[in-house]
Amino acid sequence: MIQRRVVLHFPGFEPLDAEAHRQRYKRSAAQAARVWESRFDVGAMLGAPDDGHFLVDAGGEAWATRSEIHIHDHNDLIASLRQGSVWRQMAAGFGAGAAILRQGAAFAYFRHAWRFGLFFLFPYLFIALGMALGLAVAAVPLAIHLHPLWLIPSIPIGYAMFRYGWMRLSDRYHVVHLLADWRLAVAIAENRPDVAAWIERETDRAERALVRSADEILVTSHSMGASLALSVIGRLVERNSPVFAGRRITFVTLGGAALQCSLLSSARALRRRIGLVARHSEIDWFDIQCLTDPIHLYKCHTVALSGHPDAPQPKLVFVRFKHAMSEERYQKNRRDFLRMHRQYVLGPDLKSGFDFTLMTAGPLPALSFSTLHSAHAPLF
Repeated sequence: MIQRRVVLHFPGFEPLDAEAHRQRYKRSAAQAARVWESRFDVGAMLGAPDDGHFLVDAGGEAWATRSEIHIHDHNDLIASLRQGSVWRQMAAGFGAGAAILRQGAAFAYFRHAWRFGLFFLFPYLFIALGMALGLAVAAVPLAIHLHPLWLIPSIPIGYAMFRYGWMRLSDRYHVVHLLADWRLAVAIAENRPDVAAWIERETDRAERALVRSADEILVTSHSMGASLALSVIGRLVERNSPVFAGRRITFVTLGGAALQCSLLSSARALRRRIGLVARHSEIDWFDIQCLTDPIHLYKCHTVALSGHPDAPQPKLVFVRFKHAMSEERYQKNRRDFLRMHRQYVLGPDLKSGFDFTLMTAGPLPALSFSTLHSAHAPLF
């Protein structure tokens, strides 16, 4: 039974700061407390803004655990990508898509996980379709052989339909936000200065957190956070940090999308760090995946596909969200691929083999979840 734990969590690509992630964790912990008939008390954010963390005091009939959770959000990077007009964001997003095509990653997505390839295409096809419809409306006078002067009203109508109709609809599917996601993927792959500075800052912060005394050191990442977590932990290895001396670190990727970045030809630094993490003797890495989540490369081995087939490969662990969700909630959300992708870090309705709150704040060693059975709740 774990009594004290330090957790470093690297969230996915969502416009949430550390406090917003703490509030989400608190809501999920309240759900977990009801399901597991246990106590998960989530405290307020502590420490300086750039070094904040919160405590979770959990307990049950025969156990008590305190977890210190550090959120390594990248909201500042997201905010910088969402600046400027919609037109500028779209232009930059299409530029990122061209870079992904040019660097061979798009082909690799379809080769190894065709659903992720469709996820890549989705925002570009959505916008292209809207533009085509707007142009079709603008060109109606020419199509029905009216005088060209009729273009004077039809062009603004076509523009308004795209900008204030189609793009308003796109907000429902977070299309412009997804374009920013691909822009960050390229920035991480190319290790651009703002990304490199973020990695150095968060590596310093991780090193400070990991010197604390604990029964367990746990690093978790969700979605895009996998690339950033691997960059930070890999950077610690590059520094020969003393935090690894005599301690084991459990590293868990949840719906990890590190291949989103590492498959780009420019991602040399990221691929090197993936290899360093995989080969480190003190790091136990496993990857939790779900078939109904299309926003990761299902059944793909991150380490091997990043150029290290001879390195130890993280164990793939499969879960089914329907085992943790009520039938009503599952049916309501199953076709919302972004909502289902977030389920890795959201609260449960039912006992099942995996629950994020239980893994990060409960009494079981996180490594025990590497042998989970999705439909069967762990015993503790």
